[in-house]
Amino acid sequence: MSTTIENKIALVTGANRGIGKAIVESFINHGAKKVYLAVRDVDSTKELEEKYEQKVVTLKADVSDTASINELAKNATDVDIVVNNAGIGTPKGTIDNGVEEDFNLQLQVNAFGLLRIANAFSSTLEAKKGTLVQLNSVASIKNFPQLSTYSASKAASYSLTQGLRAELGPKGVNILSVHPGPIDTDMASKAGFTDAAPTSEVSESIVAAIKSGEFHLFPDAMAKQFESAYQGFSENIVLADLSE
Repeated sequence: MSTTIENKIALVTGANRGIGKAIVESFINHGAKKVYLAVRDVDSTKELEEKYEQKVVTLKADVSDTASINELAKNATDVDIVVNNAGIGTPKGTIDNGVEEDFNLQLQVNAFGLLRIANAFSSTLEAKKGTLVQLNSVASIKNFPQLSTYSASKAASYSLTQGLRAELGPKGVNILSVHPGPIDTDMASKAGFTDAAPTSEVSESIVAAIKSGEFHLFPDAMAKQFESAYQGFSENIVLADLSE
């Protein structure tokens, strides 16, 4: 299943900065009719509103709050594409003070956030034969010790993304799982990654992957190294129908 961005209505969580902001700009540059900017702080999107005017609409949303996401879905029933980009990542090892609280917080945003978005928008996306894009990470298939709890939360979100492909795919919904390496964001900087790829590399790759109807996207140079090593497992296990 594939689609183009042109004339589509999209919603992007965490749209005010980083990868989310880049996705908004790429979608509009590729002809999106409208993009909902789903953010916790509605004052944080003023720059995008001034730049794109009527092509963007800011909506308040907190992916860690079920009621907030259900309300978001009620206010965006015309979406063709939902991008669940909002996430958090704090440097935390497996053996560390406060690790349980940190892991719980990251699960609430990175994994439960996906569940909330998927369940709230599933009916709309089924009716539209739309697309759900989930920002996962290379950390979803490899634990990085300095980001251990983040890696574990993204492993959970990646597993859920596979579940969404199995459940919503037969209903005509395209699911895209995005696995960037270090990207030039605040999180990568705090984690100590250098030579991070630009956010536009992710956003432009998402546009292309939606068009081609792929499930996995490894957008940047480091991510493509993972893709090469992971390809056999992906084809023979993740994407295979093991019920046969």
